[in-house]
Parts: sequence; C-alpha cells; structure tokens
Amino acid sequence: MDFIISTLLSGISVGGQYALIAIGYTMVYGILRLINFAHGDVFMATGLIMIYMCAAFPWYVALPITAMITVILGFVIERAAYKPLRTAPRMSVMISAIGVSYLIQNVATYVTGGQPMEYPKIPFLSEMVNIGGATTSMVTVVTPFLVILLVIALVLLINHTKVGMAMRALSKDFETSQLMGIKINKVISMTFVIGSFLAAVGSFLYFSNYTRIYPVSGAMPGLKAFVAAVFGGIGSIPGAVIGAFIIGICENIIKALPPAWDVSNFVDAFTFALLIIILIAKPTGLFGEKSTDKV
Repeated sequence: MDFIISTLLSGISVGGQYALIAIGYTMVYGILRLINFAHGDVFMATGLIMIYMCAAFPWYVALPITAMITVILGFVIERAAYKPLRTAPRMSVMISAIGVSYLIQNVATYVTGGQPMEYPKIPFLSEMVNIGGATTSMVTVVTPFLVILLVIALVLLINHTKVGMAMRALSKDFETSQLMGIKINKVISMTFVIGSFLAAVGSFLYFSNYTRIYPVSGAMPGLKAFVAAVFGGIGSIPGAVIGAFIIGICENIIKALPPAWDVSNFVDAFTFALLIIILIAKPTGLFGEKSTDKV
C-alpha cells in the first residue's frame, strides 16, 4: 500500500510539473497557432540561472531573481524571434522557434562546458515527509496544490480581466481583434510572460527532484508537456493540466512495474505512443474544439 501511495504521489507531482510547462504551449498556440519549441529550453535555462544565482545570493533571494530573468527571457524571445515574423508563413515562425531552441541549448553548452550542473537544494522543498506510511519529498506534496492555485489564478485572469478578454478575443479571431483596436503585440508579449513564469515555477519544482541539469535537460520534459497539451486539447488550459497529470501518473506506474517485466525503458515511448493514439482517435484532444474554416 505504501508503494502504491508513493507511486501515485510521484506521478501527480511530475504531472503537475509537466502541466506548468504545457500551459505555456497551449496559451501560445491558442493565440498564435504556434508551437513554441523553445519553451522546454526556457525551462532548462531557468534551472541553470538558478544555479548561478544561488552561488551569489541566498536561495530565497535567488528564487524571485531567477523567475524575473526567465520572464525577461521569454519576453525577449517573443520580441526578437517571433514578432518580426508576425505576417510571415507559419512554417517560418516554426523554424524560428526551432532555431531559438538550439540557440539556448548551445549557449548553455558554452556556459557550462557541456558538463552536468548540480541543482541547489531549496530547504523547504527538499525536506522528507511521511504520508500514509510512504516517505516522499516535500516538493512532491507541494506541487499539485501549487499547480491548482496557479491554474485557478490564471483562469480568473483570463475570464475576469481586460488582458484576459483580449487573449480570448485573439484566440477566436486574430485579424478581427486587431481591427477592433486590441494591441496585439502587448497581449502576445503578456502571453509569453505568463508562460515563462509558469515554466520557471515548474523548473524550480522539477529540478528539486531531478537535480542534475544538462544543456538538453529541457528537451524531454518540454516534449512530454507538449504531448500533454495535445492530449488534453491544445488551446485548452484545463485540458493541458489534466493531460499532464494523466501522463505523469501513467509514467510512474510504468516505472513501478516489476523489473522482470522489463518495461521501464519504454516510459518515454509510452508517452509518444499515447500521442499517436490520441491524434488518430480524437485529433482535437480530450477538450479541444473542432474548428471550421470560413469561406
């Protein structure tokens, strides 16, 4: 029973961390119809920035500084790599996103020398606790509650503020929103700022568990978060969160299966097989809406 509780807690925790990355994917896609392939690398960059900030400041000072730098990074990426291509074909923007991804990875390789970096311990998150007889870290317990609070705050912002109303208008009809006087550049920048902030929080939680950071450490979590967004219905924030929790729980169940079954090596394969199944069975995802082309 302890083993089952521990597995579920770990799955919920990892799923929550994927959810915070997936929200960034789904928000950007909802407005720009763009898959921001650099988002996972922003997540990784946050981890490296935190390491260097903790070398200069106490962790409680390094946390907000790191979050602020990550937000600025997301803003700069949008303004430098995506805004100039606003009227370009969608393929050009996607290629730009891939270019930004490799740029961040190469800068990280240059700065770190390609060596793994050890993530600093955040005292509160690193503590061990006992739940139902199972021992786990505090970050595992904190993650789902923090994710729920952040998602509620985001939904309230989108549904009850002018910025949120502008985001919803852009997601429905980009051209008409522009004609109606909505300042699209500010709204899009705000979307990247929010997505980057959530990725920063996800990075703090994720690397508190997986403490070694490589220049490519954001690639797989980023791809899995993207799968979660597609699984839930890309463009839907609740869908992205639910999809992330499902993937996180399923991954940890597979890892927990008996070694004799020899299936733990197929954890990543399961995630992408799930993506293929969803795209075949329900291309819009669990909560995605069917779009109709206007003629």
